[in-house]
Amino acid sequence: MATIVDPNINRQTERQHVSSIENPVSHNRQPSFFWEYFEQLYPRGFLRKAVAEIIATYLLVFVTCGSAALSASDERKVAKLGASVAGGLIVTVMIYAVGHISGAHMNPAVTLAFAAIRHFPWKQVPIYAAAQLTGSISAAFTLRVLLHPIEHIGTTSPAGTELQALIMEIVVTFSMMFITSAVATDSRAVGELAGVAVGSAVCITSILAGPVSGGSMNPARTIGPAIASSYYKGIWVYVVGPVTGTLMGAWSYRFIRDHDMSQPSLSCKLHQVKNSDSQVPDNDPLDVL
Repeated sequence: MATIVDPNINRQTERQHVSSIENPVSHNRQPSFFWEYFEQLYPRGFLRKAVAEIIATYLLVFVTCGSAALSASDERKVAKLGASVAGGLIVTVMIYAVGHISGAHMNPAVTLAFAAIRHFPWKQVPIYAAAQLTGSISAAFTLRVLLHPIEHIGTTSPAGTELQALIMEIVVTFSMMFITSAVATDSRAVGELAGVAVGSAVCITSILAGPVSGGSMNPARTIGPAIASSYYKGIWVYVVGPVTGTLMGAWSYRFIRDHDMSQPSLSCKLHQVKNSDSQVPDNDPLDVL
């Protein structure tokens, strides 16, 4: 019995043989174990989130530390109040710019607090913190070049004792994180105003904390300028204080939110009343006449 050989199969075999000769490694290429492990830990598009955090933190430190450095060198250039307002405004702008991409944390303490209340995956915390520190250090060295010969590029250090600065950092960071948790994690809050609320909180608290501790509220905001200026006085205060404050603020709002979920808020009641008033009845009122 004769065997019929399909000529198309022979051509396909020849093409595969030629391609294997030209690219001997292509058919044996296997995804590396590291890359497979990375894809399991971090979803697709995570790199874009990390880049967004680098850019947002860079601009945050560039504006806040730049205005603070200019204000400290000559208050006629930038007033202290203006420096505080600039810090609040850049937070607001960055939340609206990259909040929908990375969450616009710009703060390792905030990232840690969100992870502690299970609103952020723990496995992504180290990458976010590294991205934020990268943006902070890059901005600080940029300012060092631009603002030469100013020695301290927006550094923060205790004006009094380190204990006073520590307590101040805990309190103001608690306030900031409490408000952030309210507008970012509670569906009953007005999410569109998150940037305004958080930016206003940063502005108000920095005005109060500035003369005492410098109003950092952010380890990355302190570490970057400290490295660029080689100035590390009381730097532990600006790591322990913000981390403690953000954890307390996030847990506090979670506590009152979980115990208040059964009762509708005033804003929800007003929203329901507004919707009920805006509905047009199906029956014409004149039909009863």
